[in-house]
Amino acid sequence: MSVSVRIPTILRTYTGGESEVSASGETLAAVLDDLDTNYNGIKGRILDEAGELRRFVNVYVGNDDVRFLDNLSTPTPDGAQISVIPAVAGG
Repeated sequence: MSVSVRIPTILRTYTGGESEVSASGETLAAVLDDLDTNYNGIKGRILDEAGELRRFVNVYVGNDDVRFLDNLSTPTPDGAQISVIPAVAGG
């Protein structure tokens, strides 16, 4: 299953500047593993030391926040668009 992953500017150093890359996997966890195989180190910027999504990183499959779905077990159907979005804080 091939999906497209939108990469935020801050993580594009891992993808050679690419804003969108392809990955495969039936769940978000599998997609992140595939991403890390092709773009070494990127998964460590998305997941924390416990293997959970970092607190200030939001991930969407389509238009749905995976935190309100099945987190890393969220299905990623063929052709899905996954967006990795760092939270922005400020005042």
